[in-house]
Amino acid sequence: MKEGQNKKIGLGSISLLLLMFGILFSFSWRNTEAFGDTILRFLGLSPWSNGDRGLHYTVIYSLIFFIPALILGHKYKSNFGAKLGRNMSLIMIIPGLILVFYAII
Repeated sequence: MKEGQNKKIGLGSISLLLLMFGILFSFSWRNTEAFGDTILRFLGLSPWSNGDRGLHYTVIYSLIFFIPALILGHKYKSNFGAKLGRNMSLIMIIPGLILVFYAII
């Protein structure tokens, strides 16, 4: 891509949007629970496998946002935000998978 030429919004741009949803779903601020926990409780699902302890399902559900963001960002590299969405999703997926495997073992 030539310098000064703007990248177009396309399917790869969705990776940035999915990344933002995954971050909002999985992180908590201050002393509040994660936004994903609130959504899961609203839907009648428990965010934890054992009451308020155990495997945190919110981490697994956030991977549902990060993995497609990684795939879309990789497939449509030339779109606006695709590279950032891909790289940041990869950074988020690695600790998420480590936490899930650690909780299982």
